[in-house]
Amino acid sequence: MKIAVSATGPSLDAEVDPRLGRAPYFIFVESESMAFNVLENPFMNQLSGVGPQAAQLIAQNGAQIVITGNVGPRAQQALMAAGIKVITGANGKIKDVIEQYKQGRLSTLSQGVQPTFGMGMGRGMGMGRGIGIGGYIGSSDLTELKQKLDKMSDILKDIMKRLDALEGKK
Repeated sequence: MKIAVSATGPSLDAEVDPRLGRAPYFIFVESESMAFNVLENPFMNQLSGVGPQAAQLIAQNGAQIVITGNVGPRAQQALMAAGIKVITGANGKIKDVIEQYKQGRLSTLSQGVQPTFGMGMGRGMGMGRGIGIGGYIGSSDLTELKQKLDKMSDILKDIMKRLDALEGKK
C-alpha cells in the first residue's frame, strides 16, 4: 500500500510536518517494503490553494493513504474525493509513524478537521504548534497522549532556553 506523508525533510528519519499543503516534502512509502520516493512540494510557498493542489499531487502519485499532522477542509475534500484515506494528528519520525499505522495504532479521519496552519499572522508556529490535547483522532490513546506530552515538554524547554537567552541580553 502506498502511503504519502507530509515531511520536514527528504528521508524516513525526517519528522512528519504538521501542515499538509505547506510541508516542504512528501514522502511516498510502500508500506510492505518501506521503499520510498521523495517529492519536493512545489506549492508550499504559494499564497493560497496549497491544500487542494497538494492533494492533487498526492493523488497523481498513487497514494492510498495520507498521514499528516493536520489537513484543511478543502484538502480533505479533495483527498476523500480521490478515495484517499486521511490520517491526522501524526507526529514523530516518518519511519515510526508508518510502523504505528501498520500496527493499527493510527486511524483515519472520520469527520471534521483541525484548524489549519496557513500563511496568516502566526504562520502556524505559535506556542501551541498544533499539538493540542483534544480533538485529534484517538486522543484517549495512552501512547498518543504520552507522545504529545513529550512534544509539549520539548517545546517548553525550547521556550525556557529562548527566555533565558533574551534575559541574558539585558
